[in-house]
Amino acid sequence: MKISVKPDKSVLVSFPFFVSEKEVHAFLARNETWIRKQQDKAVALRKVYAESEVIQTKLHQVELYHGKTEDVETIGKVVKVYSADFNSEKSRIFLENILNQVYRYEARKLLPPRLKELAQKHGFDYNKVSIRNNKRNWGSCSSRNNISLNLQMMKLPDLLIDYILLHELVHTEIKDHSERFWKKLDEVTGGKARERAKEVKKYSTYTL
Repeated sequence: MKISVKPDKSVLVSFPFFVSEKEVHAFLARNETWIRKQQDKAVALRKVYAESEVIQTKLHQVELYHGKTEDVETIGKVVKVYSADFNSEKSRIFLENILNQVYRYEARKLLPPRLKELAQKHGFDYNKVSIRNNKRNWGSCSSRNNISLNLQMMKLPDLLIDYILLHELVHTEIKDHSERFWKKLDEVTGGKARERAKEVKKYSTYTL
């Protein structure tokens, strides 16, 4: 059995199918102190937001302002977010929801055309593409070659976005992560596949 604590303090437990619910609860109880310490670390590592801070996205500028209550105002490509304390739990959830809306809009606008462009350039075929807010991975490719992309990709540099798109396109032909897969991915990334994979790991699929 394994326990991991995510940036939002949520706890993920993985265990074999034959382990009972009672055993899982006992395992969690034995590790409660460790879990709480990891949650405290997650809070300590959170970015501290300040009034007048600007979050630059691909197509928008999200500006933080002091306000008596949580509120948002959109003027063209500028999104003004108001809060009395951006680092309170309530305001962080509010800001996260706003950012996710911005990322979702941008992902829907930018990712499908870029995926199509790269597929045509390298000779790949895929079926459908969808945009999701997935905490477990940046993208996936189904057995039917339906590609799912994480809206959190909008936080990444364009070079890494292309890497993830190419990663999923290679999966339309090779479903595993064998050496054959990495060789093909190297071909379409100019020999940078494993280097790009390491760079992507520096980023989180969580919004804040």
